[in-house]
Amino acid sequence: MSSTPENREPTQPGTTRIVAGETGKPKRKRTLEIALVAGLVILIGAGAAVASSLSRAPETAPALAAADTSPATELRLGYFNNITHAPALVGVSKGIIAKDLGATKLTTQTFNAGPAAIEALNAGAIDATYIGPNPAINSFIKSKGESISIIAGAAAGGAQLVVKPGINSPADLKGKTLASPQLGGTQDVALRAWLGHQGLKTSTDGGGDVAINPTENAQTLKLFQDGKLDGAWLPEPWASRLVLQAGAKVLVDEKDLWDKGEFITTVLIVNKKFAAEHPATVQALLKGHVESVNWLNAAPAAEKATVLNDALKAAAGSPLPADVIDRSLKNIAFTTDPLAGTYKKLLQDGVDAGTTKPADINGIFDLTALNSVLAETAAGQKISAEGLGKD
Repeated sequence: MSSTPENREPTQPGTTRIVAGETGKPKRKRTLEIALVAGLVILIGAGAAVASSLSRAPETAPALAAADTSPATELRLGYFNNITHAPALVGVSKGIIAKDLGATKLTTQTFNAGPAAIEALNAGAIDATYIGPNPAINSFIKSKGESISIIAGAAAGGAQLVVKPGINSPADLKGKTLASPQLGGTQDVALRAWLGHQGLKTSTDGGGDVAINPTENAQTLKLFQDGKLDGAWLPEPWASRLVLQAGAKVLVDEKDLWDKGEFITTVLIVNKKFAAEHPATVQALLKGHVESVNWLNAAPAAEKATVLNDALKAAAGSPLPADVIDRSLKNIAFTTDPLAGTYKKLLQDGVDAGTTKPADINGIFDLTALNSVLAETAAGQKISAEGLGKD
């Protein structure tokens, strides 16, 4: 409110009395007063709006949180018909993952190798997949960190270079033809990197000192039996199948190339956009995954072999001989730890193989949901991202 000048009569609040002969100053004063009053009204209104918003916050916050963590209607999961993907085979066939997903529908799709699974994930055909580490690294690099997150380990070990009996050294491989599951896949990278370290050149188009033909695993077995391949770097059960069913021998067991014999063969990854939109579904998937790994590590050997064989028969149409499954399982360790400390070597192997470009892979892991699940099921257990992401 304005005050009244000493030489003037008091006026009504909010008004200015104009006397004949006065200058225009009182008019400017009136303008100033109106502006001040209007400003005060705005401030009061803004204060009321803030107070109203604050008073409503406790009521609206839970609703927003619920929307942010709402489960997906459907989870589309990929995996391979390999023993190295046993957590998926068990989790799907025994209904463990579906149980933990609750109302979220589980649908599955199987692949021969990692690059095909990555293509489906990036195209939006699946939401998560079990896969080897090198295709996951490639996708992360090509998308500049936007495509995928590695959210858990699944299997370690279980990959070998198996060859014809007459091949006894790396030098014997010169001029020979070998197979891998798919160009840029984890076993393909391991094969090319190892050959390079032996002084043998390869190229991604099949040239070089040793020809590498990326081939589906079932075809690799047939071609080897027909004498059209000299060997292959394969995951289980295919390495065991070539040894036990086709007379191959082991030239390289990949575990011998790694510190303490530990190397990751299979991880679980998720599309980043899906994870951001449905964190509750990712948490439920991981709960089922952890339960499946725990079952594999606790089940008697005979029961484990039976369940896996039934799952392979349902997915691929035919079971495996008992000796193949037994040999495969002896070469694999099932773990939720993705062995993050090995990824710098995995990346360098990809660079050496010519299938990956040098890059920074910091951020490739998001193990927060996994560690949350493990905190509920395994006292004190926490898995580290080794500085390459969140844990």
